[in-house]
Amino acid sequence: MRGPRVYFELLGIHLRRKLFMLVSNDQRIHWLRQDGMKIGKDCWIQTPYFSTEPYLIEIGDHVVISSGCEFVTHDASGWIFRDRTDLGIYGRIRIGNNCFFGLKALVLPGTTIGNDCVIGAGAVVRGPVPDDSVVFGNPAEVVMKTSLMKKLILHHPGRLDTFGMSTPERKEALLRHFKLR
Repeated sequence: MRGPRVYFELLGIHLRRKLFMLVSNDQRIHWLRQDGMKIGKDCWIQTPYFSTEPYLIEIGDHVVISSGCEFVTHDASGWIFRDRTDLGIYGRIRIGNNCFFGLKALVLPGTTIGNDCVIGAGAVVRGPVPDDSVVFGNPAEVVMKTSLMKKLILHHPGRLDTFGMSTPERKEALLRHFKLR
């Protein structure tokens, strides 16, 4: 049975995660660094789910982490062994430079992701991911090189260069592109 202290800790974690998404990206990164995470320059973080040991996570430069992604640094399944409920397993998570994480990706303990990688939406990643890799699936597997993905994007019929446009400008460009106007 859990005591009141544990419930207040859980409530605090829940409230902080809600507040986390209401503050600026700079404030989010500041809080995560205060928790011991190593985070490089020019990162964009849209998730508050960095396990109970954020100090075991290292993120390189120019990394985007989309909403709903989770980073798990421990496995407490050893709890089921009633004679040894102290059997926790921990692992560091390291992310290289210039990486992108799609919505709701899950990164498990002991994972190292190289430079120039794309982690697909919903991917469950465990272990090493080599540089220049695009990974998808559960379990996540390398499906192509990032350099090939760039060529596919450059020639995709849905590609529009909307970076830097205001919301109304982007809407107008999309409506024109898809002949909805």
